[in-house]
Amino acid sequence: MVRHQPLQYYEPQLCLSCLTGIYGCRWKRYQRSHDDTTPGTAPFLHVGALAAVTVLSWIVAGQFARAERTSSQVTILCTFFTVVFALYLAPLTISSPCIMEKKDLGPKPALIGHRGAPMLAPEHTLMSFRKALEQKLYGLQADITISLDGVPFLMHDATLRRTTNVEEEFPELARRPASMLNWTTLQRLNAGQWFLKTDPFWTASSLSPSDHREAQNQSICSLAELLELAKGNATLLLNLRDPPREHPYRNSFLNVTLEAVLHSGFPQHQVMWLPSRQRPLVRKVAPGFQQTSGSKEAVTSLRRGHIQRLNLRYTQVSRQELRDYASWNLSVNLYTVNAPWLFSLLWCAGVPSVTSDNSHTLSQVPSPLWIMPPDEYCLMWVTADLVSFTLIVGIFVLQKWRLGGIRSYNPEQIMLSAAVRRTSRDVSIMKEKLIFSEISDGVEVSDVLSVCSDNSYDTYANSTATPVGPRGGGSCTKTLTERSGH
Repeated sequence: MVRHQPLQYYEPQLCLSCLTGIYGCRWKRYQRSHDDTTPGTAPFLHVGALAAVTVLSWIVAGQFARAERTSSQVTILCTFFTVVFALYLAPLTISSPCIMEKKDLGPKPALIGHRGAPMLAPEHTLMSFRKALEQKLYGLQADITISLDGVPFLMHDATLRRTTNVEEEFPELARRPASMLNWTTLQRLNAGQWFLKTDPFWTASSLSPSDHREAQNQSICSLAELLELAKGNATLLLNLRDPPREHPYRNSFLNVTLEAVLHSGFPQHQVMWLPSRQRPLVRKVAPGFQQTSGSKEAVTSLRRGHIQRLNLRYTQVSRQELRDYASWNLSVNLYTVNAPWLFSLLWCAGVPSVTSDNSHTLSQVPSPLWIMPPDEYCLMWVTADLVSFTLIVGIFVLQKWRLGGIRSYNPEQIMLSAAVRRTSRDVSIMKEKLIFSEISDGVEVSDVLSVCSDNSYDTYANSTATPVGPRGGGSCTKTLTERSGH
C-alpha cells in the first residue's frame, strides 16, 4: 500500500489589529464545504474588482452630483459605498491555497500522461507513450477496449473516425464501433495522420522533421505493446471501455484484459486498476494492484472495496475532502490538468498526483507560479483598499465641483452663455429676460423695460442703415439704474 504524507494547509486567522490599525491581519482557519479554482485566484480577482469599482465611481459620482433631491443623493451614496466596503472586506472570506508559508509547501504532484503525451504525438500510440516516458513521468493513462477477435487495444472513442483514416481505407466501416473490427483490420489503419491534419493542440508545427515523419506513420497500439514499453518505467492507470452488447467478448472482456496484464510480467504494484466491476475477483487474482475508484463514495464503501486511490475531475473534490481522504490514507489523482496556474493551485493544496495532456510543460514547473505568505497578502490587501478609497473620494469631490457649478446658474444665464453664435436680435431678447429676472421692483420697472425694449428694437431696425451713437442705448441703462437705486 502506497502511503502519502497528510496534506498540510495554512489558512489565515483574523485578529483585531493590523499594520495601520484599520484591518486585522492575522487570519482564522476558514473551512469551506465546496471549493474550486475560484478561491485560488480570488486574491487577483479581488484586486481586479477594486480597479473596476474605482473606475465605475466616476459614473456614480456624476449621477450623485446631478441629482436634484437630497434623498436621491443619499440613496446613491449609501448603495455605492455599501458595495465598496463589502468588496473591501471580501478578503476575510478568501482562503486561497497559495496563501501560505513557503516552508509549508508540500511535494510537487506526480504527473500521469493522459493517453501518453498527446500534445507531442498522436494519442494512444507508441510514439505518444515514448514521448511521455522521456519526460520521466510517474505514470501513463490508457483506455482499453477489445477487438472482435479478442485482442485488447488502446482507443478512447467508440468509433475510429477521429483518430484514424478509416473513412479513407474502409468507408463502409467508418461508423462501426472500433471493437467490432478484427485486429488485422485495425492494424492496417493509420493512427497518426489525423494528428498532423487537425493539430488538436496547435503543437504539430513545433515537431521536428523526424518526429513529423514518425507521427505520420503511427498505427493503433495494442495493450501488449504498451505493457512491454512501460514495464519497469512507469505506473499504468488503466481504464476499460466496454464493447457493445453484441460483442462476443462482452462478458469476458475484463478477464481477458486482466490475464494480458498478468501474463506480461508487468509489476502489479505499478498498476492502478480503475474498473469497478468484479473487484473481489480482481483483488483475488491480482492482490498487488492499486484499486482505484472513479467516483466519490462513502468511506465505509471505499474501505470495503479496499480502495487505495481516487481518480476524480479536479472540480469534483473540495479541500476539506482532500483533508479527509488524506486522513483515511487515500491518495487522490485529479484530471485533466493542463494549465500551469491550475497545476500550481493544486500543488499548494497538496494534491498527490494529476493527469495531464501538457505533462511536458508541467514537468518543467519548478515551483508554484505564485505563493504568498499571509503577511504579504494582508499588506497587499490593505494597500489596495486604501488606494481605491482615496481615489473614489477624490473622484466624488471632483465630480461635485465640476458638475455642481453648472447647477448654480439659472436657466436664462445658461441660455445666454450658449448663445454665442446666435443673432444680435436673439441676444437682445435674452438680455431683456435676464434683466427682467434679476429686477423685482414692481410695475414701474416693467414700464421702463417696455420703453427700453421698443428703443432696442428701433435701434436694431436702424442699425443696418445708420450707426447708433453711444448715447442711444445709454438712456435706458441710466433710467433702469436710477430706478433700481431708487
